[in-house]
Amino acid sequence: MTSPQKLPLVAVIATGGTIASRKDARGAARPNLTGQDLLDLLPPLSVRLRAVEILAKDSSSLTLSDMQQISDAVGQQLADPAVCGVVVLHGTDAMEETSLLVHLQHGKGKPVIFTGAQFSADNPKSDGPENLAAAIGTALQGKGVRLVFGERELPAWGLYKAVSDRVDAFRLAGSGVPPMSELPRPVSDLRIDIVALYPGADALHLDASRIAGAQGIVLAALGSGNTTPAVVAGVARAIADDIPVIVSSRVPEGELAPVYGGGGGGHDLRDAGAIHSRLLRPGQARILLAALLANGADRETIAQAFA
Repeated sequence: MTSPQKLPLVAVIATGGTIASRKDARGAARPNLTGQDLLDLLPPLSVRLRAVEILAKDSSSLTLSDMQQISDAVGQQLADPAVCGVVVLHGTDAMEETSLLVHLQHGKGKPVIFTGAQFSADNPKSDGPENLAAAIGTALQGKGVRLVFGERELPAWGLYKAVSDRVDAFRLAGSGVPPMSELPRPVSDLRIDIVALYPGADALHLDASRIAGAQGIVLAALGSGNTTPAVVAGVARAIADDIPVIVSSRVPEGELAPVYGGGGGGHDLRDAGAIHSRLLRPGQARILLAALLANGADRETIAQAFA
């Protein structure tokens, strides 16, 4: 029999989310289980487990500072020679964002596996324990940052939440990871806004972000990254104020290309100075832009990162 001290060690970082949630007296689910509580629900495994308590939040309320705190905790565990891999328990609403930040800051080393649940711990359909057990097993294999969720294993790059009521919640917008150095500097103090666009949109919200002091703006545009002439004019104003503007899309999958004209097409946005995000959707585009700006990237470097 293998001595317990010789078993591999996996650090399990708890941040809250549905996997840690139960209904309170009002019937509202909220995170109230610790990481150790969740580990205690598992059957015996041939691995040592270290619970690391960081946050107990719904991921919809996570700030960039919170995401940076999670990434820093991952880095601390990866630096421990005894740790073979890390599992991050996280809410699904922002899983794609935090996992990308960790990928950008710690993506070249030991395995880091994100997981969570679609159904709370006291729900008859609770999927948390199964996801957690699968994530722990995967944390002993390979390298880099991945998601294990609903019997799927997916990379962090291009990840998005596709459904809200099934256990296989996540998909990829597309494939391919561009070559990139790690971007280690913290993103905590940045303001990067996402502006949702719609047919006939004006530039009110884009201008409001610019005036409010956003250091970068991501457009959730239509189709392959299209909008209206009014928004194109607003982009030009932001660029004149040295605020980078990234064009993503509300369409969940497929590559974007600045093809269309007509005054508000992607071609017009590019001419106004915006940069199209070929693959990343708005949430992940925001994280990549934040990491690039925190590390002092110039316009050319930003454009290459999103190409």
